[in-house]
Amino acid sequence: MIYIIGGQTASGKSDLALEFARRIGGHIINGDAFQVYRNLDIGTAKVSKEEQLIVPHHLFDIIDIDENFSIFDYQTLARKKINELIAQNIPIVIVGGSGLYIRSVLFDYRFSNDVAVDMSKFSSMTDVQVHYYLKTIDAESAEKIHVNNRRRVLRAIEIYLQTGSTKSYLENIQNKHPYYEYTMIMLDIDKDELDGKIKNRVMQMFKSGLKEELSNLLLTYEKTAPGFRAIGYKEMIEHPLITDSQLIDLISKNTIHYAKRQKTFFKNQFEIKTFVNKSEALQYLLTTFEENRK
Repeated sequence: MIYIIGGQTASGKSDLALEFARRIGGHIINGDAFQVYRNLDIGTAKVSKEEQLIVPHHLFDIIDIDENFSIFDYQTLARKKINELIAQNIPIVIVGGSGLYIRSVLFDYRFSNDVAVDMSKFSSMTDVQVHYYLKTIDAESAEKIHVNNRRRVLRAIEIYLQTGSTKSYLENIQNKHPYYEYTMIMLDIDKDELDGKIKNRVMQMFKSGLKEELSNLLLTYEKTAPGFRAIGYKEMIEHPLITDSQLIDLISKNTIHYAKRQKTFFKNQFEIKTFVNKSEALQYLLTTFEENRK
C-alpha cells in the first residue's frame, strides 16, 4: 500500500507527510514536478535539508536546472524507487501537487521516449495559438488542459507527433486499474484561507531571498533553462522591471489559479478522501496504516 498526500500548494501537504512518515517509519517520495531540480529551494517551497534528515526523502534535488525532465523520466525513477522500497518492506509516502506525475506512476501510462520530433515551430506561437493547434488535433485533451499550461499543451502535441495517436485516445485505451494499491488524501481547506496562505508564503519567499536566489542562479544558467518555468521564477524573469509588490501580487495570483487546477485534477482523476483538518487527516492515515498491517 502506497500512501499519497496530494492536492493544492500551500495546503500543508509537506508537514503532514513528514509527520506521518516519521510515525510509521516510512520514506517520502517527491511528487512535485519542480522539486526534482537542485537549487530551486525557496521558490518551490522545498522542505529544508534539516527536515529531509528526519525521514529519508527521494527524488528531490536530482537534476540540474538546465536539464529537461519529463513525465516519462519521473515515472521511470519513481517506479524504480517504489519497487526498491516495497522489496525492503518500507512504508512509502508520496507527497506533491503534480497530479499527472503521480497518475503516471499509479496507472498504465505509456510514453514514447525514443522518437524525437521537431517542436521548434511552436516556440514563436503564443499560448492561445499553441492551445488552438492542440484543439485541431485533440479536442478532448485541449478541453482538459488549461490554455496557460503551455508545458502540458506542448506535451500533448508532442505525443500526437510521436505516435500518430492523440493523448486522449492513448489514455482511454490504457488499463484503468492501478499498478499499486494506494490510499490518497487531500487537504481541502477553505478557499479564502488557502488564498491567504499562498499570499503569505509568497511574501515570505521574498523575505527569505527569492530574488537573490534567482540572481545567483542566473550567473550559471540561462533564463530559458527548464527549471525556471516554475511559478515564481518565471514571473521574475519575464517581468524584470516591475516592483517587488507587483511581483508578489502576480506570483500569488498565478499560484492561486494553479491551486484551483490542482484541486480539480485530483478530485477528478483519483479516488481521494478530503480533509479540512490536518490532525484528522493524520489520524485517518495512521488508522489506515495500522489496519493494512494486520
